[in-house]
Amino acid sequence: MNLKTRAICIGLSALIGTAAACGNEPTAASALYQKHCQQCHGSQRLGGMGPALLPENLQRLNRKSAAKVILEGRPATQMPGFSQVLSNADTEQLVNFIYRPPVETPQWSAREIAATQKDFFPKKQLSSSPVFTADPLNLFIVVEQGDHHATVLDGDTFDPIHRFKTHYALHGGPKYTSDGRFVYFASRDGWISKFDLYNLKTVAEVRAGINTRNIAVSSDGKIVAVANYLPHSLVFLNAEDLSLIDLITVKAEKSNRSSRVSAVYNAPPRNSFIAALKDIAEVWEIPYKNLRPRRIQCQDFLDDFFFDPSYRYLIGTSRDNQPTASKSTPPTHTH
Repeated sequence: MNLKTRAICIGLSALIGTAAACGNEPTAASALYQKHCQQCHGSQRLGGMGPALLPENLQRLNRKSAAKVILEGRPATQMPGFSQVLSNADTEQLVNFIYRPPVETPQWSAREIAATQKDFFPKKQLSSSPVFTADPLNLFIVVEQGDHHATVLDGDTFDPIHRFKTHYALHGGPKYTSDGRFVYFASRDGWISKFDLYNLKTVAEVRAGINTRNIAVSSDGKIVAVANYLPHSLVFLNAEDLSLIDLITVKAEKSNRSSRVSAVYNAPPRNSFIAALKDIAEVWEIPYKNLRPRRIQCQDFLDDFFFDPSYRYLIGTSRDNQPTASKSTPPTHTH
């Protein structure tokens, strides 16, 4: 590429608001995206009012369904239809664009996490008793995937107590504090929300990643751990207001290879979290006390595992269907 061509390419990149315009990203599709989509989904497809539009975040939506959403909108959301302004060819270009990985891997740093943290209701402003008459220890949370709401049900009568809006595509299951008062949700595109079941209010939220797998809450109710596919990180939040405690970039011990985090679990008898890694043959134990990972070497990648009742042994399966087991000794703290 000569200097003149390079200058033109850089100019186009600035014009459409994304560095991805040059090289691997089609300019026409990028321009369509910037004109019609970036206001809600972010100029780099990382999400905003709408969800992130990256391949990792679209795994549950096939291309045909994505085209339908673009043209017809999505009911019960702020996503409008664009059939009056986009041709079928334009729509096809947009679909191809959002399913194409960006030229540079998106990052979500500690600064970006901290900038999204919101503490809506300090605990001192909230009632310490339930605002309803149902048994607070006998409630159900029903997650409504289609229109991104959740409903609190009375466990005795199954009557709805409260229905509230959630972030897009909750994933990994709600996690509760031991007293049953607070419940934490994680969305596919990284939003972590804290909901007060006594007061029926979302009291805090933060965006801890771009593509999140699940969360875990420590047994003492002080820490929320977040497992991310994108970026390759473990994030630890203060359970009180979801402010950032620590962020660990997940890499192999003897190389610079990084890994997605498949899941994170709480291990109550050990006062620690256990993290499953997708791309490194290791399992990590992270003690609550100092959040310094202890690496457990495995013979292969563990896709799924469980613990024996004592939490001394971890039993799992690898991708070639070979069972394996690891013995968890008392923690010794190494990076």
